[in-house]
Amino acid sequence: MSLNQKRALIAVLSILLAAALAIGGFGWYFYNSIKGTAHKVYEPTKRPVYVSTDPSVKEEAVPSDNLPFTVLVMGVDERRNDVGRADTLMLLAVNPQKNDVLMLSIPRDTRTTIIGRDTEDKINHAYAFGGVNMAVQTVESFLDYPVDYYVKVNMEGFEKVVDLLGGVEVNNPFAFTYEGQEFAQGDLKLSGEQALLYSRMRYDDPRGDFGRQNRQRDIIQQVMKNALTISSLTKASGMLEQIGSNVKTDISFDTMKDLLVNYRPKIEKITQKEVSGRGARIGGIYYYTVDRAERDRLHAMIKEHQQQGKPELN
Repeated sequence: MSLNQKRALIAVLSILLAAALAIGGFGWYFYNSIKGTAHKVYEPTKRPVYVSTDPSVKEEAVPSDNLPFTVLVMGVDERRNDVGRADTLMLLAVNPQKNDVLMLSIPRDTRTTIIGRDTEDKINHAYAFGGVNMAVQTVESFLDYPVDYYVKVNMEGFEKVVDLLGGVEVNNPFAFTYEGQEFAQGDLKLSGEQALLYSRMRYDDPRGDFGRQNRQRDIIQQVMKNALTISSLTKASGMLEQIGSNVKTDISFDTMKDLLVNYRPKIEKITQKEVSGRGARIGGIYYYTVDRAERDRLHAMIKEHQQQGKPELN
């Protein structure tokens, strides 16, 4: 699960699941195609279960009986001869009992302890150092909250999905040029390549990385909207092919079906939150520093959101 709710959830738990809805009318053939894609993207990890220092926080959850769960979405630029970095990190706290998804965007430059290396560095470097396992464990430690699932999206392949959907429309708040591509102020229709560039620029944005995150969310929303209007068999097949080649997750096919059938109809809104901090240069390197009080606030916010409500009566 583009880029609005961050070049990620939604580039899979939304492109993938929304795709399943959009092409459901093609019947049994597409059921098997989706199943095949789900098996192709399935890549479980062997990371240890995270135990929060807060005894009131339970360990990992399994989506069943409408219980809350969390997903870490990573947008990774994996280019040729480059392991890549998780430049987009977004925690999705899903609580169907509250009909809400809490979406927390974590700035890529956030300074924190990298789990497994015992050193402080930018949080997006964890993926470069140790792949999905290290990235997930580092985010868990930063928030002191367990991550139940991950979704990794290779953003180099994402542009092909945008092109298959006929591009995306955005409203650009200010004009800028990035890597030779000009983006005028106002309403724009972007190709896949343009959408990727549009989502990456941050140094000329008055809000820096937060402005970039807003542009990513705008694109992801449009991708979701366009995916739900797919009527072409060719486009749907192409999109599933791109997802299979550019997405990895530890969400199994059976769990995806449960999310689609039992969870998706109950999610009515997405609440977006940001991490508060300040920029600082340490050893000549720019970091986004987050103090202990803010990390405690984030932990409490996620915990409160994931608290179970009254069980539904059948």
